Amino acid sequence: MRRLAGFLAGTVLWLIVAVCLAITIVPRFLDHIYYRGPASGHFDGERFFNPDGADDVRPGPGFALRYLTRDDRPAWPSRVAIAPSKPAPRVEGRAMVATWVGHATVLVQTEGLNILTDPVWSDTVGPLGFGPRRVAAPGIRFEDLPKIDLVLVSHNHYDHLDLATLRRLWERDRPIIVTSLGNDAVMGFPAKALDWGGRVAVKPGVEVVVTRSHHWDSRWFADRNRALWSSFVVRLPGGNLFFAGDTGAGDLGWADDAARLGPVRLALIPIGAFRFEAGQMASGSHIGPVDAVEVFRRLGAANAIGVHWGTFRLSYDARDTPPKLLAATMRCAGLEGFHAMPIGAPRTIPPLSTRPSAPAISRDALLRCLDTPAVRALR
Repeated sequence: MRRLAGFLAGTVLWLIVAVCLAITIVPRFLDHIYYRGPASGHFDGERFFNPDGADDVRPGPGFALRYLTRDDRPAWPSRVAIAPSKPAPRVEGRAMVATWVGHATVLVQTEGLNILTDPVWSDTVGPLGFGPRRVAAPGIRFEDLPKIDLVLVSHNHYDHLDLATLRRLWERDRPIIVTSLGNDAVMGFPAKALDWGGRVAVKPGVEVVVTRSHHWDSRWFADRNRALWSSFVVRLPGGNLFFAGDTGAGDLGWADDAARLGPVRLALIPIGAFRFEAGQMASGSHIGPVDAVEVFRRLGAANAIGVHWGTFRLSYDARDTPPKLLAATMRCAGLEGFHAMPIGAPRTIPPLSTRPSAPAISRDALLRCLDTPAVRALR
């Protein structure tokens, strides 16, 4: 008996030592330095940060605790019926067709170019095959995807930087991949990783500008903000394409910066995964429809499509809350041209024209307008 007690005591001691070693070693092992370079207004020499001073970009620990102890999020369907489309091989000249594949993935065809944003065809988004599971199949089957010329990757979260999909695209098409600093190290195959303000020429008259957003990065736990996040402006002869990537509001000056690069024909703006507690209209890392409409207004965009909703269950908003709240917010703002659309449905984008101006409305005024029984009933 004494021998057994000694054995158990020794085992417990070794377990304690192993746990202590794991706490000391594993975070450093999981940390990874993706980028080395000089300090700047958004890089301290080791990690990137949002220069507008807001440091509220991650959901609080309460969300994770509630999720693990009692998942009281609004129910989502386990599967949503999708009618995938088969795009044309090319769309020439200034004609433009956009197809929402799901989440933040959009195929934009114009000027003879096929452009993909944050391509994700995987069934789950997370490390080692774990993570939220897709409830809606991709709006374009991968085998029906035309040859891709340009890929924009906004940051390294798994629901935006999907290595399996990027590898398939690289092996099949060898596209130009444009991302922000450090994310090329995550990919492991050629990509143009640039700082905010960096530019990549695609062909005469077409270039990509990497622009600021308000977010954060991490593939594990300890590598937070080792790589940069961004939005993008693709400058095109028929009017620019703006892709917000994944972003919170911050100071919203990043939308003003993008607008200064020229008239925006089409903006791809996130509207979902914005609630991490009941009734929330935005989180530090994700804008909801209220702030998305303000981004649309600041951009002066002629057209916009709401993305980052309805594909992966990431937060406390019900699947159909983002498009319903977007429609209500647009009515309150007195604006037109910003819509949600079905996954897989191609949309022909009209030629660039001047959008009828509407007086700016404050966020507080928008929230007062939205304080209705119908909006309050949205979860």
